[in-house]
Amino acid sequence: MKNKKLIIFGEGLYTEIAHQYFTDDSQYEVVAFTKHDDYITNEKYRGLPMVKFSGVEELYPPDKYDMHIAVSYRDLNKLRQSIFFEAKNKGYNLPSYISSRCTYLTKNSPGENCFIFENNTIQPFVSIGDNVILWSGNHIGHHSKINPHNFISSHVVISGNCLVESNCFIGVNSTIADGLIISQRTIVGAGACITKNTDPDSIYVPPRSIKLHKKSSEVKL
Repeated sequence: MKNKKLIIFGEGLYTEIAHQYFTDDSQYEVVAFTKHDDYITNEKYRGLPMVKFSGVEELYPPDKYDMHIAVSYRDLNKLRQSIFFEAKNKGYNLPSYISSRCTYLTKNSPGENCFIFENNTIQPFVSIGDNVILWSGNHIGHHSKINPHNFISSHVVISGNCLVESNCFIGVNSTIADGLIISQRTIVGAGACITKNTDPDSIYVPPRSIKLHKKSSEVKL
């Protein structure tokens, strides 16, 4: 039974996903969407009102409605971070979503405005800060700490006792070895293997795949 009311900030593919997950797998009823005033082009979105963020608290007061910021990793999560604090300043509670199909073994609750998809394995003693997105299928090893305002893509392995500092992007199928620090504003490319602490404001990518001169029809599998 839906016993809580939710407004979602955003419009686009990720917002659609957040709407679907909250609708299908939470206690929240999504009642409206909101965006910054200059970016609104229609009064309706997905069959619900799209209201101006400048006056959202007048229509949907924060003592009766919660809000979730469904914005992806733009500008290393800084856009989502900025809106997070704008909504907090308006007095909104920013609930997190944890999929019922996630294996959540730590006793530490996640921070606010997190979105944790299905098939994540969150091991004991893990700590997850505010405004973190964990796409599907990741392994977050024991005693690791994910600081606020991060985006972790699918099928990432973060080994035990790691620290991911704020405003990082960790790409699909990447691996982080035990006990490492992923410094703030690090970009880890898809398929990268990190075996040493990263530097702040750095980018790490794996070797590129190469195209062989043979045709696939010349190879027997």
